[in-house]
Amino acid sequence: MDALISASARALSAGDALGALQRIALRNDPPALALRGIAMAQLGEFERAGQLLRRALRGFGPRDELARARCALAEAEIALAMRRLDVSAARLDAAAGVLQSHGDLTNALYAQLVAARRWLMLGRVDDAAAALAARPVLPPGQRQPAVLDALGELIHAEIAMRALRVGQAREAFVRAADAAAQSRIPSLIHEVQQAGAVLERACARCIDASGTREVSAERLSVILQSGHLVVDACRHGLVWGPRQLSLARRPVLFALLRALAEAAATGREGVARERLIADVFRTREGDETHRARLRVEMSRLRAAIASFARIESTAEGFALRLEAGHMVIVLVPLAEDEASQLLALMADGAAWSTSALAQALGRSQRSVQRALAVLLEEQRVRAIGSARARRWLLPPMSGFATVLLLPAALPIA
Repeated sequence: MDALISASARALSAGDALGALQRIALRNDPPALALRGIAMAQLGEFERAGQLLRRALRGFGPRDELARARCALAEAEIALAMRRLDVSAARLDAAAGVLQSHGDLTNALYAQLVAARRWLMLGRVDDAAAALAARPVLPPGQRQPAVLDALGELIHAEIAMRALRVGQAREAFVRAADAAAQSRIPSLIHEVQQAGAVLERACARCIDASGTREVSAERLSVILQSGHLVVDACRHGLVWGPRQLSLARRPVLFALLRALAEAAATGREGVARERLIADVFRTREGDETHRARLRVEMSRLRAAIASFARIESTAEGFALRLEAGHMVIVLVPLAEDEASQLLALMADGAAWSTSALAQALGRSQRSVQRALAVLLEEQRVRAIGSARARRWLLPPMSGFATVLLLPAALPIA
């Protein structure tokens, strides 16, 4: 490695993209092209960065296996920064294998973190956790760069948040902040702080005997573990301690359950049949057909939640009953518009089809498609695939890791 290339690599590792470019801006040899690509990625010029890395990849010969693997890894990371999810998992695994076989364990670790990030962006949380667990072990006495520690902890935090394990997420955020401070990269420190702030922001409203109030993610975790019956209108499910029941694919049953739960939570004596028919079946004047349908759907709901609660008939309608000493809590989105309901459903991190979202909300697919198009334009959701294979996800909790980690993890030698 000549002096200019070495100085440029050190500048990139310190987060000084402009300083790196000043040293190699006019050079077109493969190592310089690779470093120029990484510098452009740091500056947010992803298209140009990808072009430079592809030129570098073509410039390295068949014997430059290690350099080619590093370039392939950098190119994959930039693609993820651009939210292009067509990155080949096989190619990423191959690059990681080459790096590990050549003893470049730092970059091999980085490749596994990139793979974990890719799985998270695809909504495959279990695969992301598996990728983290598959990271190569460094020899005794050798530590990975602090910037990689920060990325790994942020991925741990996001996995924990998807499962509402807020305590684990908070611990991971603290470790990420410590690692970011050790890296001495100001933008990384700022982004970790921004990602950790999600724990303090209100994420839902809670309805119980004391009224309605906004709750943070941490308070939400406490509520879910309180031992009371929680009807979650954000994810359309039912939680009681370790037991859970999803009704996301049965919108009518969930609408009935929510109506009964809100009445029970606020101390009202059930819900009248006419009110249930009007609210759930969306009709102003119910007839005998609607009343018959209500009886059928209520029987189905009784069977579905039999292990959680009882539904009793009253003179006017129906009521939700629990054993003595237990109470009902209802969680609802901060806003009840269609966009907020869509975002609440997708908060589980899974990839949803348009039809599944429409079914869960009890809306037409056309209506849901219009709402998703607006959210996509506002960059509040992401789309993968096309036509019938299109799936919708929330953006990752933090978006900084891709570019900032390249220089520290990819010295071109």
